Amino acid sequence: MATLRRIFVYPIKSLDAQAVDTARIVENGGLDGDRQFALFDADGRYVNGKRNRDTHRLRSAVDFEREAVRLEPPEGEARTFTLDDDELTDWLSSYFGEPVTLERERAGGFPDDTDASGPTIISTATIRELASWYPDIDAESMRRRLRPNLEIGGVPPFWEDRLFAGRDEVVEFTVGDADGDSDDGIAFDGVNPCQRCVVPSRDPDTGEEYDGFRERFVEKRRETIPEWSGGDWFDHHFRVMVNTRVDEADWGETLSVGDELEIRGTEPA
Repeated sequence: MATLRRIFVYPIKSLDAQAVDTARIVENGGLDGDRQFALFDADGRYVNGKRNRDTHRLRSAVDFEREAVRLEPPEGEARTFTLDDDELTDWLSSYFGEPVTLERERAGGFPDDTDASGPTIISTATIRELASWYPDIDAESMRRRLRPNLEIGGVPPFWEDRLFAGRDEVVEFTVGDADGDSDDGIAFDGVNPCQRCVVPSRDPDTGEEYDGFRERFVEKRRETIPEWSGGDWFDHHFRVMVNTRVDEADWGETLSVGDELEIRGTEPA
């Protein structure tokens, strides 16, 4: 039985994950608190892992109740700031060596994929399988490299590839029990396999590049891809994890660790 094993939100886009037991679906279908904040440079561009390795080296934890954030650089003492404090902006600008602002979007945050802005999904078995391809990367490091929202247990590696079909189709599935009816649940559309960027190839603590990461990934993904994977998405094999949308009727519902996932069928996109 496919079961929701872990839930992660990333309060500040590109910074650390925070594990939660429950998460409410917010406007746009994302998770409450996920990527609610983002860092921007003076030109309005994201300061993120793709463009700045220093994001990997910065540890962070957001306390939404206190409206505070704790930041710990690789060298120096950890500091706690109020989220709307100018001192926080000054500290971030000093750390990154350029003017940086922290912006907030309460209604849906700053999703990575604006066309499929629901939670990303991967299985625990997939994370472990991917880690096994690299002799000095463990499952926790791989999890931090991939940055999923929802982690599914009780299934084999790459089972989540069942949650997408062709480019003109979506896979309908449900998670949990939205209305107390055993036949109901929060309705998702599985849209596509996530196209990976440079971030998974970097050490999540140091930002150091893992030599040959992408090439090894592509080789092994091609060798091990299950028969249920594919559709017409695999123009290249540097893809893993599933991008989703959540039915607007279920915005405001809550996901919980232990919820079961059930595939309903495939529909036109």
